[in-house]
Amino acid sequence: MNDIHFCPCCGRHCDLDDPHCDRGRAFLEAGATATRYFSPEEAERRRTDYETMDMDSRLIVNLRDLGHTIRFLFEGKGSQKRILILLMESGGMTQRELTERIGVQPGSASEVVLKLEAAGLIQRTPSATDRRTTDIRLTESGYALAVEAAGQRRQRHADMFSCLSDDDKRALLSLVERLNVDWACRYPAGDRRRSGQANGHRRRGDERREGDPHGHDHRERHAHDHRRH
Repeated sequence: MNDIHFCPCCGRHCDLDDPHCDRGRAFLEAGATATRYFSPEEAERRRTDYETMDMDSRLIVNLRDLGHTIRFLFEGKGSQKRILILLMESGGMTQRELTERIGVQPGSASEVVLKLEAAGLIQRTPSATDRRTTDIRLTESGYALAVEAAGQRRQRHADMFSCLSDDDKRALLSLVERLNVDWACRYPAGDRRRSGQANGHRRRGDERREGDPHGHDHRERHAHDHRRH
């Protein structure tokens, strides 16, 4: 059986070569490629299931699909590009601060930092305020690469919402922020897990059990990061 690719823009899963909605057509015109592949039988099953769902279930399905696409498009928490952008925006920070910002284990952060240092993109010096850590700053080549990565991120963000008008985006942002605040209060276990993850205390399997693959911490930082990025 040959798999064919389908548009990820809504729950109908049209063939990517012939999308049936404005979002799908915009997706195709942008030259995007599908991030998931389904057999014709699986696509038909998904269409049927979607048509029988109530409104709440359809919302969940679409939010889930959007989450898949976001994870595919974005730099990982400890990616080199994200670290370079953070160092550019902050002007430099200690390795301890960087580890907390990106929300990974210290060993994982050290591995990426060593690679960046070996590539000549950052330089490390002993911290004047904390002997247990080091100060990290971009080199000239690291700064140039960070500027390029930040530009790519801005363009990616613009492309992702290009099918929406400014009024559409304002309305969507208002609804998403309302949901985010409500869910943080309604499901406090998930909010606590995000706080722990941001400080490098995530337990294996927490992501699968409690969701939130982006690992955001408290609501105030979540809103701040959305405004910046």
